[in-house]
Amino acid sequence: MLWMMLAGAMFIVLNTMMKRLAGQLDPWLVGLLRYAIGAAVIATATLRLGPRTLWPRAPRLQFVRGLFHSGGMILWFAALPKVSLTALTAIAFSGPIFICLGAVLFLRERMTGARWAAVLVGFGGVLLVLNPGAGAGFAGVSAGMLLMLASQPVFAGSYLVAKALAARERSEVIVLWQHLWVVVLLAPLALPHWTAPNALQWVLFVACGFFGAGGHYCMMRAFRVADISAVQTVKFLELVWAGILGFLVFGSVPAGATVLGGAVILASTLLLARHESRAARPRETAA
Repeated sequence: MLWMMLAGAMFIVLNTMMKRLAGQLDPWLVGLLRYAIGAAVIATATLRLGPRTLWPRAPRLQFVRGLFHSGGMILWFAALPKVSLTALTAIAFSGPIFICLGAVLFLRERMTGARWAAVLVGFGGVLLVLNPGAGAGFAGVSAGMLLMLASQPVFAGSYLVAKALAARERSEVIVLWQHLWVVVLLAPLALPHWTAPNALQWVLFVACGFFGAGGHYCMMRAFRVADISAVQTVKFLELVWAGILGFLVFGSVPAGATVLGGAVILASTLLLARHESRAARPRETAA
């Protein structure tokens, strides 16, 4: 859960920079350069283990994951210029529900009552923050929001394949080939819109490469040591990180509903962490 917490913090910083870059450059180009630089970062880190470690043990499964993740990225980048950072973060919280369902159906994980309760309570905290009954409510749903929502079950497929790969591959290799396949599959969409970034944009792209590769690496470490369904509720903490970042960077003070929803999200995460820790002790003793 700590690995997933760190991954979520990195992804929030990444999304903030990506949102800014997508408003200045073509979204497809932003996606291509973000993953290309991320691939260079993770390849450099992996080479210390020797060149042979770069080749995957399950190349076909790596390709399947690349297809899922590229499909999700195409929908995500199509929506990115059309939605706010808050909406982007909030809609992504439908992802854990798809992932938990997939974990039960395809990975045969045991979805306990505590896990379902944590996911549903965490999602309830998200609804408190969004407060859909106020203002335009759900009537304000845009095409960008629908595209973002459509990307979530596709990303869920990517993460489920990643969980299957975690038992066969090193975390660095999984992240590297994910980045490489996304670059290959996004290139036909991005290269026709090539525009040379300026110096500041290159700095942001390099930062995106480090934060993106680091976030995916932390996520793979979480998948390696825990059921994917057990760590999904931690994703809801990203809304808390987004609120903190918004206060530190933009000076926006969270509303009362945001604080209350954040407290509910944090409570559900901590309670599930305690439950999973207790459940793990008898298994460790038996082992």
